[in-house]
Amino acid sequence: MQASAIAIAAHPDDIEFVMAGTLCLLREAGYRTHYLNVSTGSCGSLVHGAAALRRIRRREARAAAAILGAEFHESRADDLEIIYGLPLLRQVAAVIREVRPTIVLTHSPQDYMEDHTETCRLAVSAAFARGVPNFVSRPRRPAWMGDTTIYHAMPHGCCDGLRRAIVPGAFVDTTSVREKKLAALACHESQHAWLQASQGMNSYLRDLERMGREIGRRSRRFRFAEGWRRHSHMGYCARDADPLRDALGEKYLVNRAYERGLAKP
Repeated sequence: MQASAIAIAAHPDDIEFVMAGTLCLLREAGYRTHYLNVSTGSCGSLVHGAAALRRIRRREARAAAAILGAEFHESRADDLEIIYGLPLLRQVAAVIREVRPTIVLTHSPQDYMEDHTETCRLAVSAAFARGVPNFVSRPRRPAWMGDTTIYHAMPHGCCDGLRRAIVPGAFVDTTSVREKKLAALACHESQHAWLQASQGMNSYLRDLERMGREIGRRSRRFRFAEGWRRHSHMGYCARDADPLRDALGEKYLVNRAYERGLAKP
């Protein structure tokens, strides 16, 4: 059976910023890839009302997923309404059970906004619940006992909400898929003015380039890169499971300094 991977992010365009390169490379490596934004993006405009914006951003996200070669999954909540709780957890768990991913890509547990961190919590708990028969997903899907490994993307600014540095545990060389990442992000046309006005991103395409180049610089090997931290294996997979490394080979670089910091004394 063909292995699968899913990117689970908060808003339309989050996958493109911090996960899309790795998702593309996994597709090139033979994985079935999936794309889920938990939020509709309903608040990301100074011009459009929420109903119109939901339609616009769904259309943009579907176009981006097509460029990335990933199967699109419908959003589940509105902006600022991603709250960790049973209704959303049951829905995300249903997606995990349908997709049966060997790899889950999601946000950092520490990030600059709650929609990101709550999405991370939902993805982690939904992956844990994948094999728990007595946990009922919505819609109902049978439990799946397969191994899944969770990887957390780097937060924007490479720091947490208290401005403390976050260090990648591994780097993925995204140089070869840089243009595809840019093309996917460019699908989110509605966000140009919004990101400038709300978050000071004077060109989100330039910001994508800047982020990729900075992570690449930190790798000391790659020109453009995405950074990842591997979640604990307990309840998910074998202790030494690292399917990103296995799939991507030389495009995957473990940060040995980070690994030494995790080693037991």
